[in-house]
Amino acid sequence: MLKKLEDRSALEAAFESSLWNSRWAVLVAVISSVIAALLMFYIAGVDTFYTIEHLASYAANDDYGERGEIRAEAVAQVVEIIDIFLLAIVLLIFGLGLYELYISKIHHAYEDGNDASDHLLSIDSLDDLKSRLGKVIMMILIVKFFELAIGMEVDDTTALLMFAGGVLMSAAALVLTEMATRSK
Repeated sequence: MLKKLEDRSALEAAFESSLWNSRWAVLVAVISSVIAALLMFYIAGVDTFYTIEHLASYAANDDYGERGEIRAEAVAQVVEIIDIFLLAIVLLIFGLGLYELYISKIHHAYEDGNDASDHLLSIDSLDDLKSRLGKVIMMILIVKFFELAIGMEVDDTTALLMFAGGVLMSAAALVLTEMATRSK
């Protein structure tokens, strides 16, 4: 049973106040995550620019073999860019979620009936935060699998079966993640 506020000693009140205020240490993780997210967005943006610049020569190239090499390289670069953007999103969700859980609601996000806050910032517990991060991390892993699959050489039946098994497991992971989300 909780004590009434009047029944607490001054030492107990000071200790509890310092415990409660220690939550502000989470700001280190929040600020670091948001800065890291912004850096990842910057890196992905620069990579996108250079990928587009690299593809400028694609249409002008008459050699089908060289175009195939450019195309394969471009697809790999785009998949890597998607991977970096997803990582940036994980860091942003993590930072915003920690802030909302430990410090305060981001009041600006809920002003003017902003719909984005309803699905982005509806984090009410660590389990909600873990669930959101888990979904994005799952997407990162699937994109990474896709990136590896692009460059994979399928020379024999074993390699083909392993590739098919990887595709099947990725699909199963997506289905199970979606089923877990819908059951809540």
